Amino acid sequence: MSSSITLNGSTTLYGGATDRRVTVRDLIAAKERGERWPMVTSYDAMTARVFDQAGIPVLLVGDSAAMVVYGYDSTLPVTVDDLLPLTAAVVRGSARALVVADLPFGSYQGSAQQALETAARFMKEAGAHAVKLEGGRRVLPQVELLVSAGIPVMGHLGLTPQSVNVLGGYRVQGRGQAGDELMSDAKDLERAGAFSVVLECVPTELAERVTASIAIPTIGIGAGPATDAQVLVWQDLMGLTPRPAKFVKQYSGLATEMDRAVRAFAADVTSGAFPEAGHSYE
Repeated sequence: MSSSITLNGSTTLYGGATDRRVTVRDLIAAKERGERWPMVTSYDAMTARVFDQAGIPVLLVGDSAAMVVYGYDSTLPVTVDDLLPLTAAVVRGSARALVVADLPFGSYQGSAQQALETAARFMKEAGAHAVKLEGGRRVLPQVELLVSAGIPVMGHLGLTPQSVNVLGGYRVQGRGQAGDELMSDAKDLERAGAFSVVLECVPTELAERVTASIAIPTIGIGAGPATDAQVLVWQDLMGLTPRPAKFVKQYSGLATEMDRAVRAFAADVTSGAFPEAGHSYE
């Protein structure tokens, strides 16, 4: 029986209510149909509910929480214990979306067994439906063991923020010979059992070739329009980030609206206009 989601008599992935969670099979089926889909980050129950009801099929509890939630200047300091409660909140706040948890720096690179122990915590303690980890051939043993243990794995190639110090900063990856290596890594991740792969900050032409060369979905962030899906950090797309990266398109001016609202609240409080009778109890 097909695992595709039926909406209004047609098969679709993005949008619409369903009585079950999106699965990794649904994502692969969407690629086979040529259907593009969106993924956004989420770190709490309330935003998860909004995005889930909007039909976003995949929510990523990214290690980007290090910066947008905890205030660090990179993803490196965030820990498993930092991300577990955020992941649990997103799972509780959503009903349809596949929730993917990022494995943070230092929690899986040591060995396949370390990766299994970390991923198992996200699945058992937080209720995650899949995990994401960075790297190509060096993490193939981790991917193979996780998949064999029943844990779906999303890969991540190109600009891998956990390796930013080795890469020499946040810069485009995969140019020249490095593009052939990235292509090889993508195919290796597919063979190891990954159900999808994020391509971050790679040339458009390379992302297009990778997408055409593997049967699992590619998820672009700064990788051009040819990938099967696109992901953004929700604070970036909503306009909360003061200096967004080139690949970010801001769809809202939420920072401006929040500033307006809190100033209006403060003015009402200092003037005595709030709370008035309609917001008080007798």
